[in-house]
Amino acid sequence: MISADMEGATGVTWTDDVVPGTEPWQRFRRLFTGDVNATIAGLADGGATDILVNEAHSTQRNLLLEDLDPRARMLTGKHKPLSMMEGIDTGLDGVVFLGYHTGAGCDGVLSHTYLPNQITDVRLDGVPASEGRLNTALATEHGVPVLLVSGDDKTCDDARDYAPTATTVAVKHCVSRYAAVCLPPSRTSADLTAAATDGMRHAGRTTPSAGPHHIDVEFDASHLAQATAVIPTVEQTGVRTVGFDAPTMTAAMKAFKIVTAIADGAAQGKYG
Repeated sequence: MISADMEGATGVTWTDDVVPGTEPWQRFRRLFTGDVNATIAGLADGGATDILVNEAHSTQRNLLLEDLDPRARMLTGKHKPLSMMEGIDTGLDGVVFLGYHTGAGCDGVLSHTYLPNQITDVRLDGVPASEGRLNTALATEHGVPVLLVSGDDKTCDDARDYAPTATTVAVKHCVSRYAAVCLPPSRTSADLTAAATDGMRHAGRTTPSAGPHHIDVEFDASHLAQATAVIPTVEQTGVRTVGFDAPTMTAAMKAFKIVTAIADGAAQGKYG
């Protein structure tokens, strides 16, 4: 499976590049689809015979199906139980994190965790957690190895910690949250194909590793902590923080999805 996010795609550096409906988004969804196709080609070259692309960004309706490599299938649309990782529990042999980014409060192009701005820190079992780290824990629970992670250089550095056996591709070098030195698609396409082929060396089921987990979330305003603390099992632990326990990572990610949905709904205009 390819879990395809957009902030870490080739050329993407600022908000309008990834906001559906904008003129830049129309341009970058083509580059995003190109990154996905390059990865599909590499996975197929490495021996993959069934490739599912899970749209993982925003509306989850960004990739151009009409331009998708026919060797893959695409899961598109919102309200999937496991969101970015829907399908991870279906006996996969590997997962690719394509177009990923660093977590909330960290240096990196368009860094965030689920919500674009309201969350300032997420910790999984006490460790700062990007979406990549959270999703790796979920993949591990289902015995699925992470084969490849792509994004900016900061994202690749992060991935080497949470998925040390995965190959990485830096399609751009972070200058700031909204600026990067970018490689052209002809170069990133070749890099992604080669890395996906190499990553297939690690494909194959691993021993599932389920267990309890604890997630802490820090917001940029107190009312978001208050709003999310009404969720059963979620406790307000500070003025701007909440935390919760879950018996499995699957349950933890479903709870985290609820926390982010309520926090997003509680934000009000410019004051958040």
